[in-house]
Amino acid sequence: MAKHDSIPEKIMHLKREKPKQEWGVSDSENVIDQLMDLFVKGSEKTLNTNANFDYLAYLFADIARHAKGRRYFIETQAYDSVIPITKLIVFTEHKSLIRRKGVASTLKNSLFDIKSHTVLISDSAVNLLPYLLLPLMGPEEYPDDESLSMPVEVQLLPPDKERESDSSIISTHLESIMLLTTTREARDSLREKQVYSVIREVHLAVEDENVRDICQRLVDVLQRDEADDSARGAGRVEGEVDDNDEIVDLV
Repeated sequence: MAKHDSIPEKIMHLKREKPKQEWGVSDSENVIDQLMDLFVKGSEKTLNTNANFDYLAYLFADIARHAKGRRYFIETQAYDSVIPITKLIVFTEHKSLIRRKGVASTLKNSLFDIKSHTVLISDSAVNLLPYLLLPLMGPEEYPDDESLSMPVEVQLLPPDKERESDSSIISTHLESIMLLTTTREARDSLREKQVYSVIREVHLAVEDENVRDICQRLVDVLQRDEADDSARGAGRVEGEVDDNDEIVDLV
C-alpha cells in the first residue's frame, strides 16, 4: 500500500489514541510515532510473541521517499525529543535481513535531503557514518595512519568481524555514502575519516559488479583534486536531490 504515493502522507497525518500506559509502547498519538516505537521496542518479539515488526522497515523506506516523510526521520520529534533516524541506525547490523534491508533503504532515502547532511554526519548529533561503514567492513586490518583517523566506532574491530553478506544492502550503503559526497563539506569529512580506505577494501573483497561500480565512482569522487572547485562553483547545493536522479550525477 505504501508504494502508492498518497499513502505515506496519510500515515504522516494519521492520529489514534495513545496506547495504554502499561503496554509501554508509545506516548504519542501520531501513528508514525507509534509505528516507530513498535519497530524499535518490538524487535525480538519483546512486545508480541507472534510479531517482530521487521517489515515496518520497508514501510519506513517508502515513507522516506517523500519529502515530508524524510523530514520526519531527520528532525527532532516533540513527543520524545529524539531524531527518529537515530533509532534506526542501530539496526544496520541486525540479524534480520528484512530489518537490515529496510533500514538501509530508509537511511539512503533520508539522505536525499541534502541540507540535513551536516547534522547527520556530525559526531555530536546523529553520527550516521559509523553505521554505514560497519556493515561494509570485514576482518581487514588497516595501517595505523588510516585506522586512527576513522570513526572510533569502527576502529579495532575483532578479527572475526563479518562483512554484510547481502550485496544489495552493501550497494545501498555505498549509495548512501555517495549521496553524502554531494557537498564539499561532507566530502572533506569523509576524506578525513578515511572512508576511501574502507571503500578500497570493499572493492577488493566483494565480487559483485554493481558494488564494484559504485566503489569506483566513490573512489573517483573522494580522490579527485578539488583545488579549483571554488572557481567552478562545485559543492553548492540547495534543497533536495530528486530521488529519481541517478546517484552518479550527485557530484
